[in-house]
Parts: sequence; structure tokens; C-alpha cells
Amino acid sequence: MNHWLLTNVYHQSPLTTGEIAHLLARVGEDCRTWLAAELLTLVRGEMPLAQCTIFAYPQGQEPQVLSCSDQARLVQISRISRDYVERFHSLDGNRQAMLGHRAKYGDARILAQLQSVEDITHRDYRRVCYEQPQISQRMALLNHQEEGGAWLSINFYRGREHGNFNQRDIEFIESVAPLLIQVTRLHYRAYVEANQMPSVLSQRVEQLYPELTRRDRELLRHLLNGLGAEEIAPLMGIQRSSAATYIKRLYRKVGVSGHRELLGLVVRRRWS
Repeated sequence: MNHWLLTNVYHQSPLTTGEIAHLLARVGEDCRTWLAAELLTLVRGEMPLAQCTIFAYPQGQEPQVLSCSDQARLVQISRISRDYVERFHSLDGNRQAMLGHRAKYGDARILAQLQSVEDITHRDYRRVCYEQPQISQRMALLNHQEEGGAWLSINFYRGREHGNFNQRDIEFIESVAPLLIQVTRLHYRAYVEANQMPSVLSQRVEQLYPELTRRDRELLRHLLNGLGAEEIAPLMGIQRSSAATYIKRLYRKVGVSGHRELLGLVVRRRWS
């Protein structure tokens, strides 16, 4: 397990102008449903990969899954990503790189980190995130956001059948890192702006009903963002039928019969 500052200068991007324009043109769309898949497709043109995940680490908060995509793994990547956020993120080598970056690198823009399955000593973390989906190694790109203090990570995973990254693979990812980070930063900024109001409204309901579980709060934010069971299911790593059941259960907990009454709850005069 090691991490390093990206210092090599690559004067020419290996990506085409069309590929770059396509990524930039989609800024403002809901990145959760497609961004990781696009980045995975781009990099898989040069090397075998199994998965791509993109996380945000807001200052003082739990990580957020921005987007995830996989290539025919046996375990759903959305479920693995949720387990990572809820149970294992503090054990990740990325966290060590983030915590130590200022002392070692100052205000570095992009760090890279390699983590192999053999590096992970925590049994459950290794089993859930690497052994069950048959992942052998991950290369991560890390970027610290000056505005707001959040970190972003773009993670590319090799399957057991692919072996580890070789030097050529690493150099290719390094060469496209500035572009991938910039695109992800733009999408993250749009994501934050789009979710500010649902987050504020969700906090109001959480204050009134502090007994809501972590799953309830996540579900509430999705509902207030205008999503239905079909869109919520892959984001939470569950089946559509389960999402519909959880939605009905949440409505009962907060004393409403449907989405319209939920919106009425958050804009009642008592909140003003």
C-alpha cells in the first residue's frame, strides 16, 4: 500500500477531443447514474478493469457515493459501495493518504494511491470489498477541494483475473488524471448545488423525527430530490420492491400518506 504526489507532466492527453467534450457536455446531469461507467469505459480501452467508484468525503461527514459501475462482478457494486461508506471507509488506505497529505505534500492537487488485497488486514473489509467481488488491486486518484474542504476519489479496480496494475497502466492513469479529476470536480459541484435544498429539507424532518435510522435519512433525501422507487433502488443497493416497501414504511414513521404530504410537512409554517 503506497501513495504519491502526481508530478509528471504529460503534454498531450491520450483521450480524444470528442471524448473530452462528451464528458464536459454532461455536466449538470445526475452523475450518479453514468459518470463512473463513462470513466470505466474510457480507461478500459487501454487496460482490463473490473470496477470504478467515485466518492466524495465532505469535511466532518461520512463519505458519499457519487457514482459506481462494474463489469459483470458477482456482487453488486452499489451494495459494496454502501458497505464501504457505512462500515469500512476509516480503514481505507485512501484515508491515510488524505490525513497525511498536508504534512507530506502541502496543498497538493492530485495524489495517487495503490492498494492490493494483501494490504488489507481487517478481515471483513477485505472479504466484502475485495475477496467476494474478486478484486485484486485498486488505483485511486485523490483530490482535495479548496472550496468546502471535501476530498474526491476516483477508484479503478482490477479483477483477480486481470492481475495487478503494471507500470504502463499506472502511467496511463496518471496521464489522464488531471482531466478525470477536473470533470469529476465539475460534476460534484453541480451535484452539491442540486442537492442543497433537499438536504436542508431533509434536516428539518430529521430534527422532528430524530429516531429515523441512517437508511431512513438517506431514503428521505432521495425522495425530497424527486426520485422514485425505481431510481432509488440502485443508489441504495436494493431491489425496486424493497425500495417501495421502505418508502411506505418511512411515510408511516413521519405520519404522512404520500410524497405530496411529505412535501407539505417540510414547508409547514412551524418550520419558518
